[in-house]
Amino acid sequence: MELNGARIIIEALIEQGCDTVFGYPGGQVLNIFDELYNSKDRITHIITAHEQGASHAADGYARASGRPGVVIATSGPGSTNLVTGLATAYLDSIPVVAITGNVPCSLLGLDSFQEVNITDITRTVTKRNWIVKDVTELADTIREAFRTAVSGRPGPVLIDVPKDVQVNKCEFTPMGNAGKTPVPEADKKALRCAAELINESSRPYLYFGGGVICANAEDEILELSSKADTAIGCSLMGLSAIPYDTPRFLGMQGMHGHYASSKAADEADLLIAVGVRFSDRATGNKVRFNKNFKVIHIDVDDKEFNKNIPAEVAVKGDIKETLSRLNELIEPGTHTEWIGRLTELKKLEETYTEQAMNNTPEGVLNPYRIIDIVSRFSKGLPVATDVGQHQMWTAQRFPFDTKRTFLTSGGLGTMGYGMGAAIGASKATGKRAVLFTGDGSFGMNLNELATSVTKKIPLVIVIMNNGVLGMVRQWQTLFYSEHYSETTLDRPTDFPALAKAFGAKGARVFTEDQLELTCMEAFSFDGTFIIDCAVDCDEFVLPMLPPGGSIDDIITTKNIKENT
Repeated sequence: MELNGARIIIEALIEQGCDTVFGYPGGQVLNIFDELYNSKDRITHIITAHEQGASHAADGYARASGRPGVVIATSGPGSTNLVTGLATAYLDSIPVVAITGNVPCSLLGLDSFQEVNITDITRTVTKRNWIVKDVTELADTIREAFRTAVSGRPGPVLIDVPKDVQVNKCEFTPMGNAGKTPVPEADKKALRCAAELINESSRPYLYFGGGVICANAEDEILELSSKADTAIGCSLMGLSAIPYDTPRFLGMQGMHGHYASSKAADEADLLIAVGVRFSDRATGNKVRFNKNFKVIHIDVDDKEFNKNIPAEVAVKGDIKETLSRLNELIEPGTHTEWIGRLTELKKLEETYTEQAMNNTPEGVLNPYRIIDIVSRFSKGLPVATDVGQHQMWTAQRFPFDTKRTFLTSGGLGTMGYGMGAAIGASKATGKRAVLFTGDGSFGMNLNELATSVTKKIPLVIVIMNNGVLGMVRQWQTLFYSEHYSETTLDRPTDFPALAKAFGAKGARVFTEDQLELTCMEAFSFDGTFIIDCAVDCDEFVLPMLPPGGSIDDIITTKNIKENT
């Protein structure tokens, strides 16, 4: 059947399993939006307040569902507003398909109104991008884009479609889902070498990241840990892959990771790294990081091997299939002394946590207590964060027991990510979403309240309001002689009143009892509810590895002299 380019875009999206699109209309995508209107019974469009919010919503949709998120924006500023969202998805390996309009081919390169070379701009923050100048290539390009986004190491892609290509017609032949490009099997010799190292280890530590979630390899991780009797830790991106109460699971490691997790990694004689990239926030001083252990690195992307941390054995392959084969090769292990040491480390960590929880000034809420209370109402719900102290407190404390329920910007550290992500996650799952944010981060994209209210998104927003840019202030306290340059916000924003102005509900709370009662109301409310929690501006996220430091320099208390 002969269709115009705009209709081909919609048909191809539906063909690839897309049921929801986020975006914002504009002059160079009017034809696409006209076809969205004609197909509104088959595909839903969510208009956001800003294209950046739409890109984060597509990202959140992808993280919560495991399917590619789709975003559409017009040319010029519409497309450039997607860049932060694409970079966020790129650094966290999230499959997002962005479709942008552009001026007609005859006007490209002439500085036409709202013309920008978005393919060049996004080249370094996408797996691949295309500008389609021939309508006959459009359908196959969309199929290839979806295949690229989900194959191997997932990531965002972009398709730029000039206006005349949207108008021109050609024959369209429906096809099936593009699927994934198969990954070659892992090398047998490398797997045998890895198994030998695991069998010989007396203090094995299994460290996994977001690659495990991408590969749906959670069961294989649990089997490996159980069979080899390992300690388990994860990166920020690995959270929610396995239940928080899994035996031997010590939580997140790294700069603001759990004390027990970071210490156990340092004391291990073997680190089995799966689907992680060893970022600087996870390792600290890279020379010191693997002083005590050998490394097995398993990943689908061999570019990560030996990039940050040298590996004794590197195994490339699909993580789920590779772990399944590795589990057949390893021998059942029992490491009683090692597991006993993990128990000691967890008890020591508890003393630091209790100290942090008991030092909160009167009249404000402790961040951990906030998370404890909110989590009782949030079981199984998608939980998004923005970036800062609240993000790390959530990562440390929230009891994640359902996979794909933690949505956060790990690699790029994007303040303002959370609102869009929570909206996308709610649409993907059909569930209420929870957003933990700070007053600084929330100010970045609070305009998306208009989206959540208008689209009737059930959303509970928990603001840890300390009146400052908390994480930066913490660094200024520790490393910049308490020079609080531009981190004290002094904003008189009344968040409950702001909620009301947008059509949402809100309340400000100062005590645990108030928070408990407010949560009862918020989680039964059919819409968006803001809970504004008073938090002390000098609360710290602890423990902390200083930038460029190591486990030897770990900070466990707010007493600076005690830590130096």
